[in-house]
Amino acid sequence: MSGESNRITFPGSRGASLAARLDLPDNAPRAYALFAHCFTCSKDLFAASRIAAQLVNDGFGVLRFDFTGLGSSEGEFANTNFSSNAEDLRLAAAWLADHHGPASLLVGHSLGGAAVLTVASELPEVVAVATLGAPADVTHVEALLAGAIDQIEREGEADVVLAGRTFQIRKQFLEDIRSSRLTDRVAQLKQALLFLHSPTDLTVGLENAGELFAAARHPKSFVALPDADHLLTDRRDAEYAARLIATWAARYLPEIDEHS
Repeated sequence: MSGESNRITFPGSRGASLAARLDLPDNAPRAYALFAHCFTCSKDLFAASRIAAQLVNDGFGVLRFDFTGLGSSEGEFANTNFSSNAEDLRLAAAWLADHHGPASLLVGHSLGGAAVLTVASELPEVVAVATLGAPADVTHVEALLAGAIDQIEREGEADVVLAGRTFQIRKQFLEDIRSSRLTDRVAQLKQALLFLHSPTDLTVGLENAGELFAAARHPKSFVALPDADHLLTDRRDAEYAARLIATWAARYLPEIDEHS
């Protein structure tokens, strides 16, 4: 990736300092993008890094950050929920707008995709939103917690192993995701939408992309990621998704579209 990469921090929804990385091209950015990572992941996941690199190569400045309690960010994950993630995203967008320029593109992976779809209507400068493996209903996360749901309901919390790491999940997390209505929000969005999803995604099934696509207004697009896993761990899958997002997003940005 050409350009420069800057480590920054900003206050999150729970008051903790959130760790972020701002990647910039060699020349002045044509536009800015904001990336939201997947559930219990981090900004440094390969897919996030690869997509950021491709966007930078196409002239975007890209801000990606770790949600409260994850990656290098401070705070207690157990005190967070989907609503706090959405608020972290709003604060990231505000930091970017205040210090560099407003985001024109939002990109979200898995639950991060649900988060960008949730906040997009509140960010008037955003013209395009792309998601990778996003759930149509955030309660889909309950499937990952299935063995612990009864204990969480009964005792108020439980330790859950996700991707080889142990996280404490509290009842308030369940209550929060059960109150979210993602497809209702998607139906109201006026931005261009791109849904990328693998037909072989064993974590968030392809039917989720179908539900999101059906709920969305035009302009909307769906692209399958053949044989990819949910985390896009194969370099070729991540690079393919990155190129698709960069090329598609350029169509909706006047400063790029004028030269096409």
